[in-house]
Amino acid sequence: MLHQSSATRVFPNRCAAGRALGAELARLDLQRPVVLALPRGGVPVGYEVAHLLGAPLDVLVVRKVGAPGQPEVAIGAVASGVTVFDDEMLSMLGVGADYFEAAARRERLEAQRREAVFRQGRPPLDLRDRTAILVDDGLATGSTMLAAVAVARKLEAAHVIVAVPVGARQACDRLAKRADRMVCLSVPEPFGAVGAWYEDFTQADDAEVRRLLLLAQLEQEAHYQPVAGAG
Repeated sequence: MLHQSSATRVFPNRCAAGRALGAELARLDLQRPVVLALPRGGVPVGYEVAHLLGAPLDVLVVRKVGAPGQPEVAIGAVASGVTVFDDEMLSMLGVGADYFEAAARRERLEAQRREAVFRQGRPPLDLRDRTAILVDDGLATGSTMLAAVAVARKLEAAHVIVAVPVGARQACDRLAKRADRMVCLSVPEPFGAVGAWYEDFTQADDAEVRRLLLLAQLEQEAHYQPVAGAG
């Protein structure tokens, strides 16, 4: 199911986009939500969503597998032991299995390294019987998010929602078929690139990702801390 809230819009920055997305998600009946942000750009968006929903925040490190000589063109993606193939792109570009496996192996190692950098020893969140809300700053091809959906399913999330401020029509339609719900605030046509729909698309760095994850954790701990003298 594709849930589109408005016509074409340009967001001031990722934080503003996250607040708008969180407000839209707050209208849904969400059972035990947990927000999984795709780093790096999805984390500032995901933090605002988690903050508004009062939900825990984690990263889901998904790495695109790039085409030979065209690394920006995704032919698949990997994450946490899950591999997604874009059969259409593989066939169109004539990419062989040996190339794909070698490229995927490199990306798996990088995904593991990044998880360690971002989480800094914190364990991943348990998704069992939770509503997993997968957040990024936008969708172009959707290959990375397709892998994220597969990971959330494997981790036994009860429901999987994909939520982005902006996305290409084809990508949103693809995700709507894989997720339980696809929430996209703006589906501009023609689409171009994700960054075209932000006034400020400055790249988030590793330090910002770690800061927001820690801040979200502290907010959760403060929320569930028992009141002195209670009970």
